[in-house]
Amino acid sequence: MDELYTVPAQTRIGHVHLKVSDLARSLDFYCGLLGFELTTRYGRQAAFVSAGGYHHHIGLNTWHSEGEPPASVRSPGLYHTAIVYPTRRDLAVIFDRLRKAQYPLTGASDHGVSEALYLDDPDRNGVELYWDRPKEQWPYFPDGSLNMYTRTLDLNGLLAELG
Repeated sequence: MDELYTVPAQTRIGHVHLKVSDLARSLDFYCGLLGFELTTRYGRQAAFVSAGGYHHHIGLNTWHSEGEPPASVRSPGLYHTAIVYPTRRDLAVIFDRLRKAQYPLTGASDHGVSEALYLDDPDRNGVELYWDRPKEQWPYFPDGSLNMYTRTLDLNGLLAELG
């Protein structure tokens, strides 16, 4: 391990696979509320969902977790799954959908480089729904380093995207 290695720039995170306690309830959330498509299901034990016909972006299984309570927020594990929307308007559409369903948010932030909505799935797995601003709009410090911050997201301004 003497040689410095840098992961290739085209590398991406392919999918997340979550342990859930109730597969039907999780499918209601990820497909019914968020709008992912079910690509395949293995009985009551596992399912795979995606956007745009990909084989899967999210895997859900109950192999070791069926009927179990959520993990403690203080225990190690996944902080959140981040789902990137292509445009600010797309983020506004899902926000409006969540609002109309009265699904609670845990936060809403402007990070300079992105705008994000935060919520928990039915098993208290964190979910971030966001869109990236174009790179040329990202804020930088005078020394050229990226100035990411956390400010309150203007939710009314986001909804204004819907006309």
